[in-house]
Amino acid sequence: MKYRKLGKTGIEVSEIGYGAWGIGGKQWLGGDDLSSLTALKRAIDLGLNFIDTALAYNEGHSETLVGQVAREAGHKVWLATKIPPKNRIWPAAPGIGIEEVFPYDYAIESTETSLRNLGVEQIDLQQFHVWNPIWFFQDGWRRAIEDLKKSGKVKHFGISINDHQPESALDAVASGLIDTVQVIYNVFEQSPERWLFPACIEHNVGVLARVPLDEGSLTGALKADTTFEPEDFRAWYFRDGRIKDVIKRVADLEAATANIKGTLAQRALRFILTNEAVSVAIPGMRRNSTVESNCAVSDLGPLSPEELEIMRHHVWLKNYYR
Repeated sequence: MKYRKLGKTGIEVSEIGYGAWGIGGKQWLGGDDLSSLTALKRAIDLGLNFIDTALAYNEGHSETLVGQVAREAGHKVWLATKIPPKNRIWPAAPGIGIEEVFPYDYAIESTETSLRNLGVEQIDLQQFHVWNPIWFFQDGWRRAIEDLKKSGKVKHFGISINDHQPESALDAVASGLIDTVQVIYNVFEQSPERWLFPACIEHNVGVLARVPLDEGSLTGALKADTTFEPEDFRAWYFRDGRIKDVIKRVADLEAATANIKGTLAQRALRFILTNEAVSVAIPGMRRNSTVESNCAVSDLGPLSPEELEIMRHHVWLKNYYR
């Protein structure tokens, strides 16, 4: 496993981190706590040292599992979590004031709940789970960051950017108030490269690349007859026949990149890690086989310029979160 600096935090994080939404259950069906704990432990054994969870992932259940494994680990595991919007609306709705989403007292209270769930005295990286640029000049969120850091409850602070809105955090990145951004970045969604990534490099802000495998499509595992339980998030994400479009796009990508080292999922992760702005990619992993395959990506190294160019041609302007 190779490691990178997480922006100005100075933290050395594994290139492959652990996205812990799926292990919370509820919106990602087909797993169980025992398998999740086993996968988490295996990832840590392989050198992974960064886990991203959230209070909203099954009302703290993901945080509880993550905290349990991290406390038992043989080396330091950096823990990131998120304050959910008080109005429980993802992404942040246009025109809604921050007082309805992240009021000061609520931000403090949510952080204290996460501390209890994780079983730690300090959160390494706390994040706002949604963001709206109209909030930038408001005072409450700034005071929350300052006071949570001053109290020692939070070491570093970041923003999880709304789906497919990378430019919405540019003011926050330039302000020096945040240490990291979390953003959708994958072979299909390359828009952060235009403005956000250069700004993060300039201001030394760490980048967490989320949805690196497009909610599973870039593993190549989806088939025409793939179905999900109605309660599963993926049933909504791939709804209305979208899965057919996805399969065609993925098949084209697979054929074009057949000579690039690694499985399709590994190639997709290599694409992300080839960008110098990225600190860590955080795929979801619930099985040992997935953990081992994803963690091996670090040893494969970055793509060559020629390979990168091939993969760039498969950018796809879509937003399945609408």
